[in-house]
Amino acid sequence: MNILKGIITTIFILLFTTNNIYAQNISSDYKLRNMEKHKSPKKAAILSIIPGAGQFYTEKYWKIPIIYSALITSAYYINDNNDQYKMYKNTYLNRMNGQDDDIDYTNNELIILKDHYKRNREISVMLFSLTYLLNIIDASVNAHLFEYEVNENLSIQIRPVKMIDSHHTGIALNIRI
Repeated sequence: MNILKGIITTIFILLFTTNNIYAQNISSDYKLRNMEKHKSPKKAAILSIIPGAGQFYTEKYWKIPIIYSALITSAYYINDNNDQYKMYKNTYLNRMNGQDDDIDYTNNELIILKDHYKRNREISVMLFSLTYLLNIIDASVNAHLFEYEVNENLSIQIRPVKMIDSHHTGIALNIRI
């Protein structure tokens, strides 16, 4: 619980100090006019070293619980698979040293279970790393697209066309941007 409080405190300190440092370099009028339309991809990526901080910076708040859910789930499975791996590995090693145990598996089954949980642990570490990396990439891409405006008059029109001079038909695709 203390680790979680430390992480949250660090996130807020980083967010407020970086915003204050950045704000000192820009006049307040310019900041009010242009900060709403521009987000730095580099700053978003650096903030995303703390998972979710880049999404907070780019105002994609709904992604933060998804990131933390994926990281926490991956960390849980890393820990669980590591515990199982160590248990079956130690049981096998203890049997090789002549110690008795209460597990009803044969030595071959213990080796299979040990390898299974080792593989699952490695996959969980890979998924944790991938989630962390995607968090950084997502924040940077969101910052790039922050100023992108979608026109409300976008339309796609598909209609059949008959060519009068030749006896051919076709399809016309009109895209209005």
